[in-house]
Amino acid sequence: MDRAQKEQVVDELGQIFESSGVVVVAHYEGMTVAHMQDLRARMREAGGSVRVAKNKLAKIALEGKPCASIADYLTGMTVITYSEDPTAAARIADKYAKDNERFVILGGAMGDSALDPAGVKAVASMPSREELIAQIVSCLGAPASSIAGAIGAPASNIASILTTLEEREAA
Repeated sequence: MDRAQKEQVVDELGQIFESSGVVVVAHYEGMTVAHMQDLRARMREAGGSVRVAKNKLAKIALEGKPCASIADYLTGMTVITYSEDPTAAARIADKYAKDNERFVILGGAMGDSALDPAGVKAVASMPSREELIAQIVSCLGAPASSIAGAIGAPASNIASILTTLEEREAA
């Protein structure tokens, strides 16, 4: 790899570290090509990506970035999983680590917060962005349906009272 290619890789990694909601670093020693393809497919399906890069170039790319604290994890055969969704990469990496003993999570970062393996597991257990939006929408919709019910209830009560009065007068 010549100098221009290395600079391009450093720029790409720098953009990844700046724009990702979460970055997870893991060892992948002993994984087969099929395992890596499976990991990439799962990550892509969840809206994330997988990147294998030279540790030295990744450390250069981390300089001055909010998640610079993960530089300590970049030793040995490491792979970086990342996503814009603050939970997707952590969730997929955590599930994959349970299925594949050769995939070992070292830690990660969420913004400028460093995450140890337990922190990655905690982020993985958080609801996704879409789930949070759905919960907020349901909370916003609940008062509206309650108001509609409250407004409609007195009218139905009045109608039933009037119907009862009419029946009494007719009798």
